[in-house]
Amino acid sequence: MTVVGQPAPTASHSIVRLRAFLELGKLRLSSLAVFAAVAGLCLGAYPGAPPSAALILTTTIGAMLMAVAGSALNMYLERDVDPLMERTRDRPLPTGRLTPTQVAAFGAICAVLGTTVLLLGTNLLATALCAFVFASYVWVYTPLKRVTELNTIVGAVPGALPPVVGYTAARGEIDTAAVVLFAILFLWQIPHFLAISWRYRDDYARGGLKMLAARDLDGHILRRQMLVYTVAMIAVSLLPYRVGVAGGAYLASAALFGAMFAVPVFCAAVLRWESAMRPTFIASIVYLPLLLGVMVLDRV
Repeated sequence: MTVVGQPAPTASHSIVRLRAFLELGKLRLSSLAVFAAVAGLCLGAYPGAPPSAALILTTTIGAMLMAVAGSALNMYLERDVDPLMERTRDRPLPTGRLTPTQVAAFGAICAVLGTTVLLLGTNLLATALCAFVFASYVWVYTPLKRVTELNTIVGAVPGALPPVVGYTAARGEIDTAAVVLFAILFLWQIPHFLAISWRYRDDYARGGLKMLAARDLDGHILRRQMLVYTVAMIAVSLLPYRVGVAGGAYLASAALFGAMFAVPVFCAAVLRWESAMRPTFIASIVYLPLLLGVMVLDRV
């Protein structure tokens, strides 16, 4: 029913609203987290007993819903900051395409649905870990961005857990292999995010967010951390071979991928080429799916 004096919703208006809700989920970022969870699921399966289609489906849907929920509530909590920053001012809340109530409700509904799907389709440990990822990202990492530069390290914890969620969905326990997967993703996130934060350091300063890039004006500390974490990540990425998660093909591939990732990082951190920050970010986006993909294939 249309209220007198108000125009009826049009098809184009509905499409705009739908696109706005899709934007809440940060689907590219969420898809990477879900990919990591499914990779962990395949790696956690016992040899000769691949995960069932039902387990893959529920893990994928549940993890995606939880990732979308976290992204939506992150935007809800930062609705006063996003209009101040160029990279976020076009999001649904700053542009008025959605209201805060709609965004909060959408995030809450996705969180409940995601938890329910995981609980019914996987196991209690995997569900609890995914709930921890959601809660720590929304209620710990997001507020800390206004308080301390350590938010990057804290945020790397929930960001590193998706493959562990998948692993425990298949295996039902956390073992050495799960810890190695966590360590790889934890270390990977630091150079990945530092490259982003350096490019948008002025934005973060305008938004009042406590990022190292906004304080470290010459980038000396940031570049050093980027280099140290990258070297540590490359070393840890070889451990899946050591703990029996993957074989020789993975070991050779991991060494090659690590060397390719190290090139733009070296240019950005040691040679201090400003133009190398974007290639470092792109290399990080390419590196992780390749590494996990080869790990899964070599495991299979």
